[in-house]
Amino acid sequence: MAEIVPLAVASTAIDGLLVLTTKAVTDERGTVREFFRASAFTEAGVRVPGTWQQVNLTWTVRGGVRGLHGEAMTKLVGIASGEAFGAYLDGRPASPTRGAVVTVPLAVGTQVLVPAGVLNGFQAVTDCQYLYCFDAEWAPGMAGVAVTPLDPALGIAWPLPIDPANPAQISAKDAAAPPFAAL
Repeated sequence: MAEIVPLAVASTAIDGLLVLTTKAVTDERGTVREFFRASAFTEAGVRVPGTWQQVNLTWTVRGGVRGLHGEAMTKLVGIASGEAFGAYLDGRPASPTRGAVVTVPLAVGTQVLVPAGVLNGFQAVTDCQYLYCFDAEWAPGMAGVAVTPLDPALGIAWPLPIDPANPAQISAKDAAAPPFAAL
């Protein structure tokens, strides 16, 4: 007999940033998860783009950090395998929650809908595969901002130590990005 866990949606301290638990159907063979179903998102009151224009899957080693990046696009992010620690910063100039930080433990079945202009980053708690759906194609030089994930003013308690000189943990570009206060 199959066990069905329905799609669940939770608001956060950042306006428009949503944490979702995917619909999952489990039986003796395993589990099928709905990473995205337009009608289910609509029924749950989640506004999503008409189409996703690009989907990326990253593999990141344990301890590796990617971000914080906020492009002019909506993102749906989640874990395909492993575990990560997601960090989100509202960088939108006119947002009522500008400067708010939200962190989310990420595992298979947890997703985050990231509005355009909200910075997205994560640390791999285990080797992990992190899936991004974008409503626009990424291009070098596109509108957006980056903030160093090492900015102490953000108060992000990364679960694993980060050595800014270790390229397996953080890119030189991310480590050298400005602090949020400089935006």
